[in-house]
Amino acid sequence: MNAMLRSFFAAISCTALLLGSAFAAPADPAGQSLNSTPAAASTNVANMFGIGVKASLLGVGAEVATRVTHHSNVRAGFNILGYSRGFSKDGIDYNGHLSFRTVEAHYDYFPWARSFHLGPGVLYYIGNPVTANALVPSNQSFTLGSQTYYSDPSAPVSAGGRVNFNQVSPMATFGWGNLVRENRRFSIPVEFGVAFQGSPKTTLNLSGSVCTSPGLNCTSTASSSVQTNVVAEQGRINKSMSPFKAYPIISVGFGYKF
Repeated sequence: MNAMLRSFFAAISCTALLLGSAFAAPADPAGQSLNSTPAAASTNVANMFGIGVKASLLGVGAEVATRVTHHSNVRAGFNILGYSRGFSKDGIDYNGHLSFRTVEAHYDYFPWARSFHLGPGVLYYIGNPVTANALVPSNQSFTLGSQTYYSDPSAPVSAGGRVNFNQVSPMATFGWGNLVRENRRFSIPVEFGVAFQGSPKTTLNLSGSVCTSPGLNCTSTASSSVQTNVVAEQGRINKSMSPFKAYPIISVGFGYKF
């Protein structure tokens, strides 16, 4: 992860320098810049690169931006959000963990060459965003699909699960603020939007044995009849999480222009 981030920032820095060279005034055959001075060229490059930190519904993060044209920037960054809590679902007490590790990239367009911008982009999830695990005590009842089971005293049920979204999702955002401002060093970017991360995809894994009555008619969770109800339970969870296929984006940050 650290190696990937170092490579990422190195690539952005190189892009800024290349773009700075592209926008510099042309040189005459003698090697001198036309209609430009060394001080002006230095200012052009300095006005094309900025960094920022921010807090959003995706967590805390950092981003870097470089100027493309008078009306547009490219911007990229990463976000980290971790949160753990217990919850109960159909008679099973889970230990859940939310772990957002995301990378995002935007093309920011400033229609009036001022603070307001439109920022279409993409969001990339690293790892599994939502995971949970549980151990069901002996003889405790729980539901899978529409079937009620009891945890076998001789082989109690343990459960693990995860919820994933599309690994790469399109984003549509708008906001105010520009990390590459021309009239000041500092900025406070604010942004709103949505990431279209798709319908959730739940995976449940059970081990141990289940019984139809406490301690009676017990069978392995690997049996076809139990697995049929596991699939039905996955569908119920996916349906309950369907509103999250469009994830809201609200962020505020602090930027500095080099």
